[in-house]
Amino acid sequence: MSATTRTPMAPDSPTTSKLTRLLGDRRLPVLVTATLFLAMYIAGLSRYQNYGFAEPQVFLNLFIDNGYLLVAAVGVTFVILSGGIDLSVGSLIGFTTMFTAWLVERQGVPLPLAALLALGVGAFGGFLMGYVIQNFEIQPFIVTLAGLFLFRGLCLVISKESISISDSSVSSLAQTRVSLGLGELSIGAIAALVVIGVAFYVLHYTRFGRRVYAIGGNEQSAMLMGLPQGGTKIAVYTVSGFCSALAGLLFMLYIQSGDPLHAVGMELDAIAATVIGGTLLTGGAGYVIGTLFGVLVLGLIKSIIQFEGTLSSWWTKIATGVLLCAFILIQRVMTTRKRT
Repeated sequence: MSATTRTPMAPDSPTTSKLTRLLGDRRLPVLVTATLFLAMYIAGLSRYQNYGFAEPQVFLNLFIDNGYLLVAAVGVTFVILSGGIDLSVGSLIGFTTMFTAWLVERQGVPLPLAALLALGVGAFGGFLMGYVIQNFEIQPFIVTLAGLFLFRGLCLVISKESISISDSSVSSLAQTRVSLGLGELSIGAIAALVVIGVAFYVLHYTRFGRRVYAIGGNEQSAMLMGLPQGGTKIAVYTVSGFCSALAGLLFMLYIQSGDPLHAVGMELDAIAATVIGGTLLTGGAGYVIGTLFGVLVLGLIKSIIQFEGTLSSWWTKIATGVLLCAFILIQRVMTTRKRT
């Protein structure tokens, strides 16, 4: 009676092992986004070299034109890293423009004081939503959706019409440019870069940042480790509210007015930039530098469409949707590989 022989399974080839490690690397989505931005920029240089695309100021304009979105996306990054979502961002930005314009134009409040009040209201709004999410155990989607309607409604309570800002300090700040030799940056762009730097430090070099990643990665494990998840959850929504209010101030400087319809849907742009930048929607993985590249990619799409001249602005939404689907698929492949 012959014994049955079994052939041993062949070990993974070096190529397969490298591919597996690559797909499991958390930095992969950020590298993909950075590579995509570089490829798009090089394509723009080659196609529009006779139209001024190679000017350094065109690149710097990406920060000037999208500084407010970058700040809002940083706040959203904190929330998504913790495993949550914030749909109130756009409404809070719109409310901040209306609230600040109303204080400065109608009430005669000095701009610095009006800005501090707006930031305080934004931070408190985020704190309140985080408190309700944590202590009443309601899904973030529902609570922040309520925040979306609340702040948009408050915009209309202040005024149903746009409020133009004629204050000299606002126009002076809006027109201020800082020379970098090869080009100029606005105050809003510089503020956005400062926010990126602070957020990078907080997320990667502080206990609070490590708690955000831990709670987003596995909330039950974080709880068993004794991490203060309640305070951390409330804090990330407070950060998001503060960033949304700051983004509203930068947006107000950018357009020098307040309007109840400002920033409609901007929360979706912020979420899209965060996801395209490599932050997992399930939380626990991502980098704020990736969010920066995500915003730059969206801004570059708008710039290319403007240089093309024959395309409708709606192609921006189409391209954003395609990229968002592609990066969600990348995230799906990465999480599947980790489980196996």
